[in-house]
Amino acid sequence: MAARRARAGDPTTRNALLDAAQELMLHEGYAAVTTRRVTARAGVNSALVYYYFDTMDGLFVALFQRGAERSFERLKEALTSDQPLWGFWELIHDRSGSALTMEFIALANHRKAIRAEIAEYSRKFRRAQLEALSAVMERYGLDPDRWPPSSVIVILSAISRFLLIEEAFDVDVGHAETEAMVEDFLRTIEGERSRGGRARVPRSH
Repeated sequence: MAARRARAGDPTTRNALLDAAQELMLHEGYAAVTTRRVTARAGVNSALVYYYFDTMDGLFVALFQRGAERSFERLKEALTSDQPLWGFWELIHDRSGSALTMEFIALANHRKAIRAEIAEYSRKFRRAQLEALSAVMERYGLDPDRWPPSSVIVILSAISRFLLIEEAFDVDVGHAETEAMVEDFLRTIEGERSRGGRARVPRSH
């Protein structure tokens, strides 16, 4: 076990394998992530997948955890920024991050280890989102009975994910209008999206 911990501590090859798996998932789907294709893309021996991750499930779990931790850091940055609602929307509406999440959700239907990881991190994310956005919306003077923070989180997340699903089938009817509606709602609370400096003072509610 000590030898494995020491090997895992050297990130170069391990990260190359994770990067290769991520690229395959994004461009070809999770079914394309095989030992042969991952190691060929990373330019290493196929045995190294099992050296670092024990199994392909181990590789998928490690890839998901890496992405989830990065997303969690981005979430904290967004929710403590000058415009946390805009930051939250842009984070969950990021196409590359959402596309990878959708691949993991599809994979979770076939691999229990991935399902367990997604469930754990989803609960962690939701708790952080709810705690931060509740404070934000209270600061903005939004009535929690009219605008329950948990509902706002679910609605924004659901809109973003559904648009992504439809785009995968080249369906975009109503997408621009829906995005405009969401962003108009954000403007009424936080003003125009600031690309530098502090946010404009939001309107009172």
